[in-house]
Amino acid sequence: MIIKIVVIIELLVLIAMMIMGTRFYSHMLQLSSYQFQGYFRFLRTSNIKKNLIHLLMGVVLLVLMLTTDYKYVVIVSIVFGIICLIMYRPQKAKKKFAVTKRVERLFVTDGIIFAIIVGIIAANQFSESHLLVANILSVVFFTLFPLITALANLINKPVEKQVNQYYINDAKRILREHPNLRIIGVTGSYGKTSVKYYLNTLLSEGFRVLITPESFNTPMGVVRTIRGDLKNTHEIFVCEIGARHVGDIKEICDIVHPDDGIVTSIGPQHLETFHNQQNIINTKYELLDAVEEKKTSDDAAGKHLKWVNFDNDFIHDNMKYSDAITYGTREGAAYRATDVSVSRAGTSFTVTTPSGESEEFTTKLIGPHNVQNVVGAIAVANSLGIPMNKLKMAVRRLQPVSHRLELIQRGSVTILDDAYNSNPAGAKTAIDTLALFTDSVKVLVTPGMVELGEKENELNMEFGRQAAKVCDYIILVGEKQTEYIKKGALEEGFSEQKLFVKNTLNEATALMYELDAGKEKVILLENDLPDNYTK
Repeated sequence: MIIKIVVIIELLVLIAMMIMGTRFYSHMLQLSSYQFQGYFRFLRTSNIKKNLIHLLMGVVLLVLMLTTDYKYVVIVSIVFGIICLIMYRPQKAKKKFAVTKRVERLFVTDGIIFAIIVGIIAANQFSESHLLVANILSVVFFTLFPLITALANLINKPVEKQVNQYYINDAKRILREHPNLRIIGVTGSYGKTSVKYYLNTLLSEGFRVLITPESFNTPMGVVRTIRGDLKNTHEIFVCEIGARHVGDIKEICDIVHPDDGIVTSIGPQHLETFHNQQNIINTKYELLDAVEEKKTSDDAAGKHLKWVNFDNDFIHDNMKYSDAITYGTREGAAYRATDVSVSRAGTSFTVTTPSGESEEFTTKLIGPHNVQNVVGAIAVANSLGIPMNKLKMAVRRLQPVSHRLELIQRGSVTILDDAYNSNPAGAKTAIDTLALFTDSVKVLVTPGMVELGEKENELNMEFGRQAAKVCDYIILVGEKQTEYIKKGALEEGFSEQKLFVKNTLNEATALMYELDAGKEKVILLENDLPDNYTK
């Protein structure tokens, strides 16, 4: 009787552990965009402690099975199950777990897998002759628990593909019902979200505009925008297009078939999944390839336009289309910004159009990178018929995009919030912008950059060197992932007494306010890794 009660307790603990653990790993899978590569990277790097605990559970249970009465295996299973409950208890997340329909289907599949496992364990643990089978399965269960969610995701793949295709087909139908809608694709390694929001403000001077909200730049994010927000009154749809793999941009282009496209930048981002820079270049140009394809099929010269950032070296050196309208500060750009002046109050510059018309602009946005983004938006709006003098007031109204070098004033402390940036070019731009604050103590807070493949350590080292030349203090978040930033900064001669390493962002934030600077501080928050990089 006692044995049965203990076994029942064990099963209840295991069920509770399954629920808590499934929620945790489903969240991490969601943050990895349901991609196995990102999820297994999380298991290999950020989840090491939990993996070791599971491995320890498996080893201990196996040893007990071989050396003692199986009843003790049940008791130890309960103890380890309780440890897992504590380990997987819900904690505050940077990006909340969204229980979507896909997650619900994942839970169902997880539940079926767990029901089979628990059923076999329960059926065999009440029989002395089959107790060995039950306990071997318990060992396997404890050891491989983090992989069960991945298995459920694999099982669900055919279903998810069919579900996604249904919504994609519905979005295509809706677009066919809006034949006069002009679709402008926006992509780039960085700057695309800012340009999207700037385009919304500038194009609204002459058109009714819909944009993909926030970071809805995946196929299903775009589809969700079309199905939920597109109205008959909209004249232009500005569609942000993101990419982590070769072919990602083409996939979205095959859904929306953009009339026009702008490439804001090309750089070494997501090298972990792109593998090399040439793949990134080819993928970003998938947008302009789609525009060219539509131009050819429509046989309408001048109707479909392409714009590219001429300041970007990768674009400048790989100009695939001679009819692309260039913009930037570099000599030879069709829309060229000159006389750039930057202060704490904002930025002023003059833009000259391909026809030779010049107009002076001012914006509250800070930093030379913003000049490129604003000029890109001006180039698009003016090419589509909005006069330069009408754009002047619109540029003045532009607001900083949240977490993208957003300037925030908190008493005597100025914060440059660049939490959504995670690429080398953007990080250098942020450091260059921080350098503009010449009369302040400059503090960098960062967890470093990820998804840079084989170049990750090298690029983080270079980031450390760049920071050492500008910053008065450097606060790193996470010892392991910031190792090479620290190494680069110290090699550049940065004082070790002014470089700190904290385990969490909360600890780093507390320290950045506590630093006794003696005068006004400017704090750069550069990148904020999601939970699947920091758990």
